Amino acid sequence: MAIRKGTLLTRRRLLTTAASAAASVIGGIAKPSLSRAADRPLITHGIQSGDVSIDSGVVWARTDRAARMLVEVATTDSFKDIRSAVAIDALPESDFTAKALIENLPAGQDIFYRVRFEDLAAPTITSEPQVGRFRTAPSDRRSVSFVWSGDTAGQGWGIDESRGGMRTYATMRNSRPDFFIHSGDSIYADCPIERVLKLPDGETWRNIVTEEKSRVATTLADYRGNYKYNLLDAHLRRFNAEVPTFAQWDDHEVANDWWPGQTRADYANANASLLAARGRRAFCEYMPVRQTLAETGRIYRKISYGPLLDVFLLDMRSYRGSNEHGKDETFNPACQILGPAQTEWLKRELAASNATWKVIAADMPISIVSTDAIAQGDGPPLGREHEIAGVLAFIKHAGVRNTVWITADMHYTAAHYYDPNRAAFQDFEPFWEFVSGPIHAGTWGPGELDNTFGPAVMYQNGCSAAQGENLAPCFGLQFFGHVAIDGDTEVMTVTLKDVNDRDLWSTRIEPKLLRWTKAPAVRRI
Repeated sequence: MAIRKGTLLTRRRLLTTAASAAASVIGGIAKPSLSRAADRPLITHGIQSGDVSIDSGVVWARTDRAARMLVEVATTDSFKDIRSAVAIDALPESDFTAKALIENLPAGQDIFYRVRFEDLAAPTITSEPQVGRFRTAPSDRRSVSFVWSGDTAGQGWGIDESRGGMRTYATMRNSRPDFFIHSGDSIYADCPIERVLKLPDGETWRNIVTEEKSRVATTLADYRGNYKYNLLDAHLRRFNAEVPTFAQWDDHEVANDWWPGQTRADYANANASLLAARGRRAFCEYMPVRQTLAETGRIYRKISYGPLLDVFLLDMRSYRGSNEHGKDETFNPACQILGPAQTEWLKRELAASNATWKVIAADMPISIVSTDAIAQGDGPPLGREHEIAGVLAFIKHAGVRNTVWITADMHYTAAHYYDPNRAAFQDFEPFWEFVSGPIHAGTWGPGELDNTFGPAVMYQNGCSAAQGENLAPCFGLQFFGHVAIDGDTEVMTVTLKDVNDRDLWSTRIEPKLLRWTKAPAVRRI
C-alpha cells in the first residue's frame, strides 16, 4: 500500500511518543514524568486500537489511578480538525483500563487519536498525551493488507531486552498493514517467566520478570498481570500505537487445553469455567475488542473491512466439549468445538456476506493432529470434526465463494491446500488454510496431518529434529503471515514471513473460483 509523505512524518512522531512512554515504564513500575503538577496521571502501558470498520474503531489505554480517559480524534496529526471527542472513566474495577468506541468516522481515512487522562480526584490535573493512528476500512474497492500470527511470551520465553525484545512486532509494523489479527494465545497465563534460561548453544536468555508473571495465573490480578507483562515490550507498544488489532483467544489466555466445566487437577481441582471467567474478563479489559451491552464477553464476531473483505473471528474454546469425546463416531454436545449458536451464526453471516473475500480466522488449524485440536486422525469425521464438516458442506451448497482460513497455535508456519478428491469427507469445495506463528514463543516442528478433509502441505517451516522442540525466539524461527488484496484485480496474495522479514513462501489466489481444475500454482521464494 502506498504511504503518503504526511503519513511517514506521522509515524516518526508516533515512534517518538512511544519512546517517551517507554521511558516512564521500567520493570513494570511507572515513574512520574516531569510536569508542573506534582503527581499527574500516567498512561502506563501505551495505547492501542482495534476492531476497526468503515466508520468506527475502538481505542484503549490504561492509567495508574481513577481517571477519565479523554480521546480526541482527527484526520491529521496536527489535530486542527478534531472531529469528535469522547470521555470514558477508568476505575479500579477494570484495573484502570478504559476503551472508547469512536464512531461516525470517514471511510478509508487515516485517523489520528490523542489520549490523555484527567484525574477524577483533581480534574484540573491531566496526563501527558499519547498519539496513535489507524486507518478506517475503505468503502470502495481499494487495496487492503493485513498480517496475522499468534502465541506471545510462551514456554518461558519472555522479554530479553539484550536480544531485542519481541522483535516480530517490529517486523510486522514495518509491513505497514491496515490491521493485525492476533489468532490467540495472546498471553501464556499458565507459563511462568523465570529470570534466566539456558540456551542449547550454551548462552543465556535473561527475562524481565514481574511478580504476576512469575507464577501460574489463578486470580484476576494474575491474568491482568500477564497482559501488563507483554506491554512492557517497546516493540509491542509501538506496534499497538500504529496498527489496530483484531483479537481472538485460545487456551493459554486461561489454562492449557481447557474446556468449560473441566476439573483441573493441576489447579488444586479448580473448575476451568471459573478460571475462564477471570481470564475472559482480563482479555476483554486489555484487548481492544468491540463489545455491546448485550454481547459483553462474546469473543466470536464478524468485522467488515470494506467491499473486498469480511473477517470472521471464531472462538473454538468457550463452547467446546471435552477432549475426552474427540473421537465419538456420532456428533453430540460433548464433542462440539464451535457450539450450535456460533455455528449457525457463522453459516448465516457467511451466506449474507457480499465481500469478495471471507477470511475465517480460527483458533487452531483444521487438520494438524493434536490432543485438543480439531483433527482426530485419518478417516471419516469423528467427534468435533463433524461440526467442521457441516460448515464446509454448507459453504459449498450455499454457494459461498472465496473463503480462506487462517490460524496460528502450532508454533510453526505452513500452507495447506484442501481438496475433496483426496479426502475421506468429500462434500466441500477446495480451499486454502494458512498457519503462522509464533510471534514470540518457543518454536516446534511440523505436525502430522490427517486426511479427513484432504489437506496437502504446500509449504511448512519449523524446528528440525536436531533443533528439538521449544526453540527460543533468538534462533529466528518466529513467523507471521501477510495478506494483500489488490483493489483492481481483487487477487489475494498470501506470503509467509519470518522475524527477519524474509518472504519464505507466497501464493496468488484468484477470486470467485468455485473449483480448481488442477493443483494451484505457487511462487517459490
